[in-house]
Amino acid sequence: MNRPAVTTRTGVRPAGHIVLRPGRSSFLVHRRAALVALLLAVLLLAAVVVYLCVGESFVSPAETVNVLLGRPSPDQFVVGTLRLPRLTVGLLAGAAFGVAGALVQTVARNPLASPDIIGVTHGAGAATVAAMSFGLVTHTVLPYLSIAGGLAAALLVYVFAWRRGMHASRFVLIGIGVSVALGSVTQLLLTKGDFLVAQQAKVWLTGSLNSRGYDEAAPLATVLLVAIPAMLWAARAQRGASLDDDTATALGIRLNRVRLGLTALGVVLASVATGACGPVDFVALLAPQIARRLTRTTQIPLLSSALTGALVVVVADLLARRLFSPVELPVGVLTAVVGAPYLMWLIARKRRRFGGGVS
Repeated sequence: MNRPAVTTRTGVRPAGHIVLRPGRSSFLVHRRAALVALLLAVLLLAAVVVYLCVGESFVSPAETVNVLLGRPSPDQFVVGTLRLPRLTVGLLAGAAFGVAGALVQTVARNPLASPDIIGVTHGAGAATVAAMSFGLVTHTVLPYLSIAGGLAAALLVYVFAWRRGMHASRFVLIGIGVSVALGSVTQLLLTKGDFLVAQQAKVWLTGSLNSRGYDEAAPLATVLLVAIPAMLWAARAQRGASLDDDTATALGIRLNRVRLGLTALGVVLASVATGACGPVDFVALLAPQIARRLTRTTQIPLLSSALTGALVVVVADLLARRLFSPVELPVGVLTAVVGAPYLMWLIARKRRRFGGGVS
């Protein structure tokens, strides 16, 4: 016997979904996506425990739990002072990058689109390096300057890419051009600035969690908390944004406004994450695609993207700390080692599919 269809705002409930109705709102939840999110949460919890236990000195899981629960422990300094603040920044930044990448890829309808590819993180980076060059290096100021730089870069891409609508290939190609231009501006600032400041900025530009702590985590956590209602809206708006213009218009969806809102939210999240730990490249590119392939959904799941982004950053930073110990690599080096080949594979795959050229 066939199950009755459930009518939603955008049509009939797809197979494999359940409907949640908190209050007057309703949300479609993909069953497989919910199970994948639960699995990712378990893996992330395991990665967190390993991260806090492993280092120059090993701390037992029992003592780690004691520190987390606020109980007296001889390992309070190692876990609570050295590792936990850095881990907190990595978790928050990874989640922000994951959601930002999912939103930008949804708007562009292209897996090649991500904040670090289309110039957003480069804009945030250029603004931050400029602030360092002019002596504005306080932890409370830099994240907001990063947001301003990321928004400015995204606005520039949006203006040049808009031509009676948003075309995916034009959006990506113009974004790459803006990234190159902003990278040149950043290099100019590095060569003209003070030598010590330039060295500090170069370390920041690689994307590093070294010496990061609660000062960097606080603005990022604030933005993520404030953005929760917007992310709930985005989870619903994604369905409309993925439609073609004619279908969206027929359903009464104001597509341009939806896409602008999704892009703005993604830019803010990517920019504030960049301000906290630098441009950790390819996390925003990798996390949404990994989440989508695991969930097998038509649209990119935001929760799974956030969990995947956090997991990628935590595991990459753990490897960056331990692979060449006592030398610590920036976490951005590890994510680039994985992300760059993946990007080339995506480009080659699209060239084969469309017979040459990136679509």
